Amino acid sequence: MHGTPHIVSDVMTHTVAAIGRRATFKEIVRLMQDWNVSALPVIEGEGRVVGLVSEADLLPKEEFRDSDPDLPRSRLSSTGTPTTRLRRLSDLAKADAVTAEELMTSPALTVRPDATLAQAARTMARAKVKRLPVVDAVGLLEGVVSRADLLKVFLRTDEEIAEEVRREMVSYLFPLPNSSVRVEVRDGVVRLVGRVHDTSLIPVAARLVRAVEGVVDVDFDLTRNGAPKKAPTGHTESVDSA
Repeated sequence: MHGTPHIVSDVMTHTVAAIGRRATFKEIVRLMQDWNVSALPVIEGEGRVVGLVSEADLLPKEEFRDSDPDLPRSRLSSTGTPTTRLRRLSDLAKADAVTAEELMTSPALTVRPDATLAQAARTMARAKVKRLPVVDAVGLLEGVVSRADLLKVFLRTDEEIAEEVRREMVSYLFPLPNSSVRVEVRDGVVRLVGRVHDTSLIPVAARLVRAVEGVVDVDFDLTRNGAPKKAPTGHTESVDSA
């Protein structure tokens, strides 16, 4: 991975499996197994995404296998919160579904290829989904981005991260000769060490460094240029009075 990937198109999977509205239950299960995925986009026409079928949409078929199909409906109409009843009724309806059109969640939650990785991560977290179809401006499928794809940024080497922090942050916020800052990175944790001309810029540096892809945490050991140096550990400084 060269440089910092800031958008979804940098990490998404471009070759993806998709299904049409008429795909059967068994075809969906088989395709998920073959592609080792937990969800499949449902497309129509030239590739416009109209829905998504996930493993969660398929499980009610097994969950209600040994239940009386009419019994849960009568119980659900009078027990639990309204939200719970609606969700369970939806699950029961999917237990009877045999095609993608009946199983899918529609409209599908999607993301654009130019969305930032942070935006994609927030969308996944809020919706509690593992992957998102990536679509263009008119809704045509371009790929899929998963949680694992978003985590690829943490595979960047410490050297790559250090070089970007030096080039994009330190050189602008703490330029020589007024400041002298050393960048150290270990296992994704960035540490800035040295002396700076303006300590008020340290919070700004913290925000900018944390925004670098692959950074796990940030630590600082920075003092104001011209401030008294700390005495070595185990020693004290004394002043003789006349």
